[in-house]
Amino acid sequence: MKITRSVRISRKQLAAHPMRTVLALTGIIIGVSAVIIIVAIGNGAQKEVIERIEAMGTNLLIVNAGQVQKSAGRQEIRGTVTTLTVEDAEAIAQDCSAVKFAAPLQSKKLQVKYENSSSNTTVVGTTPDFQEVRNFNVASGAFFTDEENTASRRIAVLGKTVVDNLFYGHDPIGETIRIGKVPFEVIGVMESKGTDLSGSDQDDQIFIPIRTALRRVFNLAYINAINIQAVDSKAMDHAMMQVAGLLRERHRLDRRALPDDFTIQSQTDILEAERETTDTFTLLIGSIAGISLLVGGIGILAIMLIAIRERTNEIGLRMAVGASRKDIMTQFIMEASILGVSGGLVGIVLGILGSILVSAGTSWAISISSESVLLAFGCSLLAGLFFGVYPAHRASMLDPIDALRSE
Repeated sequence: MKITRSVRISRKQLAAHPMRTVLALTGIIIGVSAVIIIVAIGNGAQKEVIERIEAMGTNLLIVNAGQVQKSAGRQEIRGTVTTLTVEDAEAIAQDCSAVKFAAPLQSKKLQVKYENSSSNTTVVGTTPDFQEVRNFNVASGAFFTDEENTASRRIAVLGKTVVDNLFYGHDPIGETIRIGKVPFEVIGVMESKGTDLSGSDQDDQIFIPIRTALRRVFNLAYINAINIQAVDSKAMDHAMMQVAGLLRERHRLDRRALPDDFTIQSQTDILEAERETTDTFTLLIGSIAGISLLVGGIGILAIMLIAIRERTNEIGLRMAVGASRKDIMTQFIMEASILGVSGGLVGIVLGILGSILVSAGTSWAISISSESVLLAFGCSLLAGLFFGVYPAHRASMLDPIDALRSE
């Protein structure tokens, strides 16, 4: 029997029972569209995470005071470590050949006031190199200089959210704000950076010279982090080794064989960790959506078994006039395949439309990949073939005489 003839017969049989055909297609359609939508959401989330990590800076290393531990899937530092200092950052920048910039950092949430307005915001003490390391740019005014940091000047650069909360559209440059009880002159406003990986608003920050911050605001002699930029991406591992060796020597850890009192994280490590998380999430949810394909395949199996029972007499008649068992099996496999292909095509259309609607109705980033579309369509085709083989084989094994006798 020719394939084209089988296709025509299969289409007629499926069209003769529209309700049954629609029910058989429903599971496949839902499964395919769900897989496409969920993978699109997962890919979009991963793309957004990668963009945020890349926006953190180029060839970035972060030295945190203390050991970073995972708690409930989040990395956090336990306890207070006071051994990391501004001098450590200066030594790293001067003595580590694989390091281009090293910016010390100490931050704390404090109340900031301007006239009758106040806001709780993050005050960040750092150096001018922070701009290069973390890819922060000034939108208006200027960032403070090394000379102003050395002189412990009381000057501040504001994030956009701070400006909105305190000045309500008024130009803040030249105005005086109070951090705690200490007055600071505003000399610049930063470009908007949006949220970071933890969802914190990076525009809700005030940047002041690190020496001013430690002496006049925080009253501390230590810092909690150093942001480092390696000379290039190939030097990242070498830079980590140099920084670790220098800090162990400066903190006298080698002499007593003590563990590190700091943790170094690279941008690559952060990227891989976030990518692994999003991949796991997408795989988990995608697998759940894939169950719909299985349900759709079982629906095809049930519909085909019902069709065989109803068409037993027809099968016997065709075999009596010369149709082989192979012809009968091909016929029913073709019908199951048409169901799988049709369900896959409709599911792809609905999946793409659904992804677009999700993107339009939410703030989620959506990325539809050709791989997910082809995978979903391939699974729908395989479901039709796999669940159509048993009914087709059962139909081909019917005895012609018994089939003709059936009512």
